[in-house]
Amino acid sequence: MFNLACCHLSLLLHSLVATNAARFRLLAGPDMKLMEIGLRRAQGPDGALSASKYSYIGGFDCTSNILAGKLYGIPVRGTIAHSFIMSFTSLEEVRPRELPPLAGGEPVDLPSLTEQWLRRVCELLGTPQEKANQGELAAFVSYAVTFPQDFQGLLDTYCVRRSGLPNFCAVALALHQLGYRAIGVRLDSGDLAQQSKEIRQVLRACGAHFQVPWFETIPIAVSNDISEQSLEEFSREGSEINMIGVGTNLVTCPLQPSLGCVYKLVEVNGSPCLKLTEDEEKMTIPGSKTIYRLYDAAGHPFMDLMALEEEPSPSAGQEVAVHVLGQLGETSKVVPTTVEPLHRTYFRDGQVCEPLPSLMEVRNHAQVSLSLLSPAHRRLREPQPYPVAVTEKLHHLLTKLRQASQ
Repeated sequence: MFNLACCHLSLLLHSLVATNAARFRLLAGPDMKLMEIGLRRAQGPDGALSASKYSYIGGFDCTSNILAGKLYGIPVRGTIAHSFIMSFTSLEEVRPRELPPLAGGEPVDLPSLTEQWLRRVCELLGTPQEKANQGELAAFVSYAVTFPQDFQGLLDTYCVRRSGLPNFCAVALALHQLGYRAIGVRLDSGDLAQQSKEIRQVLRACGAHFQVPWFETIPIAVSNDISEQSLEEFSREGSEINMIGVGTNLVTCPLQPSLGCVYKLVEVNGSPCLKLTEDEEKMTIPGSKTIYRLYDAAGHPFMDLMALEEEPSPSAGQEVAVHVLGQLGETSKVVPTTVEPLHRTYFRDGQVCEPLPSLMEVRNHAQVSLSLLSPAHRRLREPQPYPVAVTEKLHHLLTKLRQASQ
C-alpha cells in the first residue's frame, strides 16, 4: 500500500507539472522558446528530474538540468551565473587567453581583441568605456574562450546599459571576427519587456554599423520569477523576448498545488463495486472500463465517454445515448464524427505487454492533443468545462449497485 501511495502522489505531481507547463506554452505561443530552470525549487527526492521531464512533455523546449538532459535526452540550455561573473576582477585573470579562428590559423589573444572592440562599441553607443565593469568583461571573455560557439551573456550583474550590454557586444564582435557566433543574452531583473526592446535597439545598431547582419537577431532570454501574469504583461506591453526561463512558478504549481484525484477500487475478483457518497463528484464509477474520445465535425474533441470493457465501441456517425458526469439523471444523445479509443494496456500481471512510448512520442502526443482542443476548452480564463460521460449500460450498472446498497 505504501508503494501504491507513493506512485499515486508521484503521478499527481507529474500531471500537475505537465499541465502547468502546457498553460505556459499556451500563453507564450508556439514561437517563444521556454526553458525550465526550476531545479533549486522543485520539491521531493526526485522533484527536479520530474519537473524537467514533465515540463518537457507539457511543451517546454529545454531545461537547465544537465542530469535530466543526460537521462532523458531533453535539450539543455543555460547561461553564465552571476557568481561566475562576480568571481572575476580584471582581464589579467583570464586563462587561457588565446583562441584560434574557427577556420583555422594562428591563435589570437581574445582579451586584447575584445578591448579593441569595446572601445568601438562604446564610441558607437556614446557610453564611457570606463563604466564597463572589467570583472564582468573578463568573465565574458573567459567563458567565450572556453565555449566560443555557445557564448551567451548574462547582462544584469552590474548595469545592463553601461556595462553588461557593451561588454557582451565587444566579446560577441571579437568572436565574430574569428568566425564564431554568439547565441544570445539573458536578463534576470528589472523591467524585462522594456529592457528587451532597448537591448534589441543596441544589437541592431551594432549589426548595422559594423556590418554584421546576424547581430540584429541575437536571441534575448529572460528569467526572474516568471509567472503566467508575466507572460500576459509581455504580450500586452510588447517585447523583443525570444526565450523565457521559468522556475518556481512552473515546478511548484502555485496556482493549483494539489490535484483532487484518488485511487478507488471499482472491481474485486471480477465483481464490480461502488463507493457511495452523498457528493456525486466523489462517487466511483464501477466495473472494468474503457474510454473513448468523441470528435465533432471540426475535428475538436467534445466529450470523453466511459464504457464497460465488454461493450462494443461507439461508431462514427451513429447516435449514442450518454449520461454526463454531474448530470447522471439526464440522458443526452450525441453523434460523433470520429471516435478515438484512449485506453491502452502497457502492463498486465506485472509484465510489459506493449512497448512503452519514448519521451519524445509522449511529448508529441500531448502537444497534438492540446492543439486539437477547441478554443473554448483551451482558453485559460474561464474555460468551458470539458464533459466526461458514461454509456447507458454503464449507467445502468451504476444505478443497480446504488439501489442495492441503499
